[in-house]
This record gives sequence, C-alpha cells and structure tokens, in this order.
Amino acid sequence: MSETVQSTAGGDERIKEISPLRRALIRPELGGMVGTVAVFTFFLLFAFDSGMFNSQGIMNWSIVSAQFMIIAVGACLLMIAGEFDLSVGSMIGFAGMMIAIFSVTLSWPVWMAILVTFALCVTIGALNGYIVVRTGLPSFIVTLAFLFILRGFTIYLPQTIERKTIIGGIKDVAEGDWLAWVFGGKVFQGFFAWLGDNGLIETFSRGTREGQPVVDGIPMLLIWAIGLIIFGHVLLTKTKFGNWIFAAGGDAEAARNSGVPVNRVKVLMFMFTAFCATVFATCQVMEFGSAGADRGLLKEFEAIIAVVIGGALLTGGYGSVLGAALGALIFGVVQQGLFFAGVESSLFRVFLGVILLGAVILNTYIRRIITGER
Repeated sequence: MSETVQSTAGGDERIKEISPLRRALIRPELGGMVGTVAVFTFFLLFAFDSGMFNSQGIMNWSIVSAQFMIIAVGACLLMIAGEFDLSVGSMIGFAGMMIAIFSVTLSWPVWMAILVTFALCVTIGALNGYIVVRTGLPSFIVTLAFLFILRGFTIYLPQTIERKTIIGGIKDVAEGDWLAWVFGGKVFQGFFAWLGDNGLIETFSRGTREGQPVVDGIPMLLIWAIGLIIFGHVLLTKTKFGNWIFAAGGDAEAARNSGVPVNRVKVLMFMFTAFCATVFATCQVMEFGSAGADRGLLKEFEAIIAVVIGGALLTGGYGSVLGAALGALIFGVVQQGLFFAGVESSLFRVFLGVILLGAVILNTYIRRIITGER
C-alpha cells in the first residue's frame, strides 16, 4: 500500500506541490498590495512637492490610516469568522460619550471611566454575538438593530443629562491620568527633539515654539494600531484559535462536527470588534478633548471596505489582517492625499470606490484562475 502512494521522486502523491509564485498569487492581501503600490505611485507623481511626504504630511495620513486600521482589525477577524457588525460606528460614538459622561459629568477618575466603558462596550459586543448564535438571525440584522439602539442612547443621554450633544472638558480632567496617556499620549518625543535639533526634520521657525520639531512624537493611536495588527495577525496565522476562526467562517457545520466551538469563537470575535471600536473612541476622545453624538458615523462601512480591499470574502473563511491593514492604509493615504494633490475632496469616495472595485475584481479573478473556481 505504501508503495502505491509514493511517487517516483519519493514524495506523497496526495500532496500537491504549489510553486512560490502560485502561493503568492492566492494570498488574500494581493489586492491590497497592488492598491497600495498604485495609490503611492499616484501621489508620488502628483503630490510629491506638496508636503505630503515631509514629516508632518506623513504623520497626517499615518494617523488617519491608523484610525481605520484599529477598527479594520476587529472587522477583519469577525468577517473571516463569517459575521458582520454594523454597529461599530455607533459603538464608537457611544463609547466616547460614556467616557465623557463618567469623567466630566459624574466626576469619576478618567482611568475608571475608561475601564468601565470598555467593560460596558465589550459586554454589548458579547450580547450581539449571543443573540446571533442563539437565534440564528443574520448578524447583519442584529447589529443593524444595535446600530440604532446605540446611536439613540448616544444622542439621548447627553441631551437628558447636559442638555447638549457635545461634552467637552475631557482634556482638563484627564491631565496627569495614567490611562488617559495610554490612549492620548505620545512616545519617542526625545528622539524627535534630537531629529529637530540636528535639522533632520522640520522645526517651527517663529513663535513660542521656535526651534521645536513640527512632529514632536508618535501618538499612542499609532502604537495601538500597530499592536492590534500584530496581535490579529499572530492570532490568525500562528494559533489554533486562528484556525478555528477560519473554520467557523468557512463551514460552520463542518467545523462543529470537527470539534470547533463555533459559537464561542463568534461571540469572542464580536467582543473583540467592540473592543477595537472602544480603543478608537478612547483615542479620539483624548485627542479632541470632547465627545460628540455624531462621532463614528459610517465607520462600520469604512471598516468593511478596508477589509474587502484587503482581500477578505464577504462569505467568510478567507482573509488577512495584513490585507485589512493595507486597505486601511489606502483609505488614509487617499483621504489626505487628495488634499495635498489639490484635488476636490468630494472625489475621495470616487477614488475609494474605484480602488475597492479594482481590488475585489483582481482578487477574485486571480483566485479563480489559480483554484479553478467558477
């Protein structure tokens, strides 16, 4: 029997050899990689001298991209698990408002306000997942309901308590708070001061900040984005739980028959998506020093678009955190790059739509060629 399954070269005939080129072409992030190269090429050609690629310009589009990356990581893992969360944008607004109410209105310590908000939002994410797995309802419907519920509370609570829909003063109460710094502080400030002193980056030429670097550190928002990308990528590609995520989204029934705790995986992914949305909200609140009832509008769709550009399938079971990060990078570069290139900002969504369509077509076409799908 052993002789019949061995090829003349000594290998197992049941194992199909895949060339390095073929393996590269079927990677989910291929479309995101092509899109990233195309976007940077475009702006290098048309906006190179506009300041887009000096230290301040790079920081501008890096911060915008990092915002998209944070919510895209959660959306990516959830989509690979075969589910959607349309309440992400409302969760961002709700989480920011809860932090403001707890810290400013109720005078809680900011660290306590942040921790309680995280616990509350992750619990809501768990409730989303529990309803989906227990009722069998499409996650699209369940999270659409929570989109309206959370947005309604985000508007109702500040109006009822403060008679307004924007609560400010967060920077004042967050002064010196250790957890507020974790989300709103900056790192490597000494290094950037050294770069400015040695003329390696731009410095202010006049005013009270004369001689100080224009970019004086890396915001914690960027650190959170990088950390979540690394965590998501390692979880998905290097752990047993990552295999469970793929299995749950690929064929849930087959996964259950193989011993995969599909329901638990999906609930945890809803919780992680809520966690990422709350990270985004906390960083945003600490940056602006206020919370508004309209924060987070349409962010759920922007996260899904970034993930799809990155190569994930809407049907689940296929995708890449690195691809989602590239999709978010494209988002940020295009949004800021149009301003630097002098292009009408209203064309941002036109550019984005073209990139989305091109990435999806490229990914689908190459995957069909390689795998023989129809």
